[in-house]
Amino acid sequence: MFKKTTLKNKLRIINVPQKNTRAVTVLALVKTGSKYETSKTKGISHFLEHLYFKGTQKRPSSLAVAETLDKLGGVYNAFTSEEYTGYYAKVEASHFETALDWVSDIFLNSLLPEEEIEKERGVITEEINMYLDTPMLYIGEVWKSLLYGDQPAGWDIAGTKETVAAIKRNQLIDYMKSQYVASNTIVCLSGNIPPSSVKKAEKYFSLIATNKPKTKLPVAENQKKAKALVFPKKTDQTHLVLGVRAFNLFHPQKFTLSVLGAILGGMMSSRLFVELREKLGLAYYVKTEVDADPDAGYLATKVGTDNQRVGQAISTILKEYAKLSKEKISPSELKKGKENLKGKLALYLEPSDTKAFFYASQDLLEGKILTMDQVFERIDKVSQNDILKVAKEIFRPERLNLALIGPFKDKLKFEKQLRL
Repeated sequence: MFKKTTLKNKLRIINVPQKNTRAVTVLALVKTGSKYETSKTKGISHFLEHLYFKGTQKRPSSLAVAETLDKLGGVYNAFTSEEYTGYYAKVEASHFETALDWVSDIFLNSLLPEEEIEKERGVITEEINMYLDTPMLYIGEVWKSLLYGDQPAGWDIAGTKETVAAIKRNQLIDYMKSQYVASNTIVCLSGNIPPSSVKKAEKYFSLIATNKPKTKLPVAENQKKAKALVFPKKTDQTHLVLGVRAFNLFHPQKFTLSVLGAILGGMMSSRLFVELREKLGLAYYVKTEVDADPDAGYLATKVGTDNQRVGQAISTILKEYAKLSKEKISPSELKKGKENLKGKLALYLEPSDTKAFFYASQDLLEGKILTMDQVFERIDKVSQNDILKVAKEIFRPERLNLALIGPFKDKLKFEKQLRL
């Protein structure tokens, strides 16, 4: 079980003890990401995350920051999303306090040296170039742009080359002071943690700022007909995402949607994997994903296919979408979808680092925490009727969207194909 402690300054500390491991994870998760940016500061959340590894007063260089945990065989990293930014260290249990000291130090005391800011512009520019050169990855950004357009939810998390080149040190400092505050932050301690872990976390994070953070604009969605977006690129294979607007994190049918996603394309025996890869030989990778944020969500299928057979791949996906909205699935397929989700979650929650993120992200985004067993209960309650009802609701022409990267220019021929 977990224990949540909210300090007087509103910093939340979540303890997730796990005695059958030799590892501990310290995670600091802050409620800010690309959805909190402006058109002039696109990419600032991600830029700041990079700079937190460049030195503090105590560890004055990137080498000193890295060596602290390298000497212990520790695993450490950071990540930025639309909704949050996180920093974590995972070490052998006897080094818990070193990990806590390290995470709190970079989180509270990063110096953001001017010379490192200039160097990191180049690093992030190359990261952007890497994504642009990797259609299988970049198709996700094209998909977001199609769904949300020119608003924070539709922007690349890394920003653009132009905005990254223009961001100044004072903007980074102002953003850090605004967002990296107690009420916006969760510290999660997971694994073989000592009984004194909360007290220690309170001590190491005692100097965290307590001002009120900036909030984000709500996501605007106003789709009335099926849409397509083509990103023209000379490729040997077309990468596409075909899906529908769906539910946010607070929707009562979000677990039904997850089961539906697993049945469609969440495993090697799923409907779309069998149809697209095993029967037709149209694709190597086939994956249906369900994504839910506090104010938006979608279900989408990702496929890489031959440039000449894109139309066939699209029609096959649409056929399976339509079938689910017209016919009840069998009890055995429903059970398979449920057990697949539960089994994956159980395996995912074995390590202390993923366990820390599971608990912290729920509290940060939803204001409540479900344990693994409670999630299992919600999944088990999903019925055949629930699946049919949700499929009828989401698989409608005015919710359909198709993003493609490939040697094409005309999106109209693809939009004409978006029929259910």
